Amino acid sequence: MDVSYLLFFFAGLGAFNGLAIAAWLLWHRPASPAQPWLAALVLMLSVRTGKSVLFYFWPDIGKLVLQVGLSACFLIGPCLLGFVRACLDPLGERSGRDHFLVLGLLGLTLVFGWLYPYSVHLALWQGPIWHSIQYFWLSCLLLSLACLVQHWRHRLAWAAAQRRDLSKARYLNLGPGFAAAVTAGVALVWAAYFWSGWTSYIAGALSFTVLVCLSIGLAVFRRPALSPTAPIHEPYQQRKIAPAEAEAELAALHRLMAEEQLYRDPGLSLNKLARRLSMPPARLSQLLNDNQDISFRQYLNQLRIDAAKQLLSEGAALPMEQVAEASGFLSMSTFYSSFKKAEGATPAAWRQARQVAEGS
Repeated sequence: MDVSYLLFFFAGLGAFNGLAIAAWLLWHRPASPAQPWLAALVLMLSVRTGKSVLFYFWPDIGKLVLQVGLSACFLIGPCLLGFVRACLDPLGERSGRDHFLVLGLLGLTLVFGWLYPYSVHLALWQGPIWHSIQYFWLSCLLLSLACLVQHWRHRLAWAAAQRRDLSKARYLNLGPGFAAAVTAGVALVWAAYFWSGWTSYIAGALSFTVLVCLSIGLAVFRRPALSPTAPIHEPYQQRKIAPAEAEAELAALHRLMAEEQLYRDPGLSLNKLARRLSMPPARLSQLLNDNQDISFRQYLNQLRIDAAKQLLSEGAALPMEQVAEASGFLSMSTFYSSFKKAEGATPAAWRQARQVAEGS
């Protein structure tokens, strides 16, 4: 088989799969405010690298395709910055209007392309515009990195002040950690294009293919497998717990949670809590369901919401991320949805309403 066919296949694989991933992200209901940003970022990268593949193998391709590719390249940086800010601020307190800026840049790109088309102004697009886009992309990369560094410095300082171990707060990797990984990937693609004069113009598309394939592989292999023969939960005990026993065990449970605040552990499970109480997990589950009329998850969630309300009442300027972490929520989206479901308002709206009530 001709090597050029293999090169075309692997170079175009990332752009094709990127378009499919972007469509999937846009089609599915957003799990967080960062998901639409990720879809836009992947879409812009796919268009940019797809244009590179077409131009590499067909240099005489229409100038409109080249213009569309460079226009998408111009928007990669802002989409990355918006994605990072959304990951670090999932409630949208500081990043809720970032999309207006990107929409404005998109409009500016369309107007500029209409007034100065690539087919007429070749020297302009191949010279100043190309270099400006590259350095604008780099500026957005550096701003994204600065946001991540500032976030982690603030988090580490807070953890030191509160004597918290961030290594136990696993949910942090779901937001800032993922944003850092995406930023590193985009930086790799930028570097491949920036130094393409010393390597090859197709290096950018190939680097994007590698990143997409790695992402798909991690998503597949990190998905937890569920054996069809494995029990989902332990069965309930057949006999009812005697009232005196239930009262004593519930008192021990409430005392343990109040004194050690185990709900602050985002990885707390029914089995872990049962071990601390020296009882079988099935008995603890039965104790909560039969004697408290509540499931373990509901019980744990209510404790975390109560803790969050206490923090929101005491710390008027405490960031929502710190409130969520200190309350034991696994992610900001879980904190947001659970709090709103229980209280009928977002955490920020609840705190503001309480401040107004106390001030009146």
